[in-house]
Amino acid sequence: MKIFYIALLTLIAAAIGTITGFGTSTLMIPVLVIFSPPVEAIFLVAIIHWFGNIWKVALFRSGFNLRLLALFGVVGLATSYLGAFVSLGANEQVLLRFLGAFLSSYALFLIFQSKFKIPAGNLTALSGGALSGFFAGMFGIGGAIRSMSLIAFDLPKAVYIATAGAIGLLVDSTRIITYFTGGATLSKELWYGLLLFIPISFAGAQIAKKIVDKIPQNQFRIVIAVFLFAIGAKLILSP
Repeated sequence: MKIFYIALLTLIAAAIGTITGFGTSTLMIPVLVIFSPPVEAIFLVAIIHWFGNIWKVALFRSGFNLRLLALFGVVGLATSYLGAFVSLGANEQVLLRFLGAFLSSYALFLIFQSKFKIPAGNLTALSGGALSGFFAGMFGIGGAIRSMSLIAFDLPKAVYIATAGAIGLLVDSTRIITYFTGGATLSKELWYGLLLFIPISFAGAQIAKKIVDKIPQNQFRIVIAVFLFAIGAKLILSP
């Protein structure tokens, strides 16, 4: 039953995470810590998340933008270390509540100012990547922060999802190696469970693609903003 519940959770989280570009970990980790130790839960989600990002890039490869990935992602990886350094010793709950308030306010602004757009030029992409990396390092929630920055460009749906997936893939590769070399592992049951969870995550991504294809481009950013608001509200109430 444990494997069944995790598989069902994986399907739901993969679908939502593919549509929005974030949220898989936010959905899965609070549930998985009920069944498994926190380190094991985080390691398992990191692996599922890594494959989820591969599915995003593969299914939305028509929108893959190498220039935006390089400008946005590489500088973001660098500034994330600076953000992590600044956050050391800070009160985590205060930081997360501050992030929640910021995300909620930003999401409401986008909902009511739906025509707001920042041109995705080189300078703005570098600035967005630097800020998203810094705040992701500071708050530890990379997906929502990346999406907050990417959504300001009002990118085509495929470009948004493929870029978010490619950046996430870089970040996940780094942290999985770090977890594994640091001694993190899974129980034998969960290692075998991955044989089910990985294809299930692909099924979730395929469901998401069908949903995304039906969302009008002019409404897509509103959908992302609603999810950002939900994440922000969650952080304010329960960081």
